[in-house]
Amino acid sequence: MAIYESEHTKFMREWLQQHPEELKVQQTGRALWWDKPQDLDTQRRNAEARVATKPYAYDVDHG
Repeated sequence: MAIYESEHTKFMREWLQQHPEELKVQQTGRALWWDKPQDLDTQRRNAEARVATKPYAYDVDHG
């Protein structure tokens, strides 16, 4: 059974083979927007400061 591969995926695979320098640009962009250093102290403080949400915000009888 063949695995489906979209036209876009085929295009991107071929294009990246022809332009290998774009992989470095892609990694740089990912690092800029997504791969951030993790600070455990900040995560702990954020978790401690979190306020529990009510099950149903519009229930005026159980507020």
